[in-house]
Amino acid sequence: MATAKTKSVWFCTNCGNEYSKWMGKCPACGEWNTMVEKEVVSGKKAPLSQSVPGSGNVPVKLSEVSSSSEDRISTGSSEIDRLLGGGLVKGSLVLMGGEPGIGKSTLSLQLPLHSPSLKTLYVTGEESVRQVKMRADRLGGDSSGIFIYSETLMDNVLEKAREIAPDLVIVDSVQTMYCQGVESTSGSVSQVKEVASSLLRFSKESGIPVILIGHITKEGSIAGPKVLEHIVDVVLQFEGENRGSYRILRGIKNRFGSTSELAVFEMTGSGLREVENPSEMLIPLHEDGLSGTAVSAMLDGTRPFLFEVQALVSSAVYGTAQRSATGFDVRRLNMLLAVLERRAGFRLSQKDVFLNMAGGLRVTDPSCDLAVIAAVLSSNFDYAIPSDFCFAGEVGLSGEIRPVSQAERRASEAGRLGFKKIFISSFSRLDHKPTGIDIVKVADIPALVKALFK
Repeated sequence: MATAKTKSVWFCTNCGNEYSKWMGKCPACGEWNTMVEKEVVSGKKAPLSQSVPGSGNVPVKLSEVSSSSEDRISTGSSEIDRLLGGGLVKGSLVLMGGEPGIGKSTLSLQLPLHSPSLKTLYVTGEESVRQVKMRADRLGGDSSGIFIYSETLMDNVLEKAREIAPDLVIVDSVQTMYCQGVESTSGSVSQVKEVASSLLRFSKESGIPVILIGHITKEGSIAGPKVLEHIVDVVLQFEGENRGSYRILRGIKNRFGSTSELAVFEMTGSGLREVENPSEMLIPLHEDGLSGTAVSAMLDGTRPFLFEVQALVSSAVYGTAQRSATGFDVRRLNMLLAVLERRAGFRLSQKDVFLNMAGGLRVTDPSCDLAVIAAVLSSNFDYAIPSDFCFAGEVGLSGEIRPVSQAERRASEAGRLGFKKIFISSFSRLDHKPTGIDIVKVADIPALVKALFK
């Protein structure tokens, strides 16, 4: 009979890697004095002639594996279902992160309230049952199918989950849960890793999807070891300003769908409201005739939407020109300004340039380059761009306007919203010309200036 024995290992509290002996510096992450000793229990290896208990899986041919689609559960929110690729996959582990007060707990409670057919176990480690009840009353909906359980010990949580056998388990949050066999406080690297592993085993064995709420660091990444994001199946992250009303839920990782999708919500007194057409909140909200603004036709995933780019160019007061960008990479802004100066002859080195993406949006799509250039030139010349013009194009280092993907969809969305012209690259190929909007093709920045400021 195999006997269990105890041995000590050393693991890094910063990255979670384990080692057989203590080291002053972790070889994986390079941090000093982060090694902590932990006892683990191991048993004797089984003889080669004997089968290991619980190893019922056998190798199968890949050609014999069924490729049918996964069983999915609707969350009751069309935006969340689209973001997940069609709904929650049975047996999946979803991690949702975001800043404090951004709306993680609100959204996680709103999902079962709007899906009364789902039998849900809501585990709260941060709030009391009464606090959750007060939030549920404010959000409205049917709470008859929700079981509230205030607990932080994972052994008790998993025991109740197996006893209730719900359709969905929500755990709020991973930083408050702990496993009894790990000698460290809740929220530590080892506890977060063990809690996530326990929930993963439970979801895969039972087929019950689990939504796990997590915190983020001051740098904006998911708090805890990086292995946490590797363990889970889906990683969703909230973005947006706490003082603003709009929230963006973005897919960072998805083993069952695309990671290029996003969902937009508006925080109201009765919870998060789905914004099915984000362009309505991001297009200009001011009178015509204002310089320094341009509208970009962006594509995030499969959804095209339009938003306003705002620029302010002024003479440098302190001698050294300032460069500031909100929602846009300031290094890319510096590159675009260098292209304007080198390739088009605009002297901006002695001028302050401030850039802002309207609506608190964080932009990574290179198709916004053309709108940034147009907004900067508009502010520099103090010339207002007509409010029914929009832009979609990438700017290269030689000053050329490069084509972007799915230009037809961008133009169609702009035409549907009432825009009259869209400026794109002259190298773009359009199989079908969208109706209701004129296509203006430009090859480089000088051509843009002639077409826009003539």
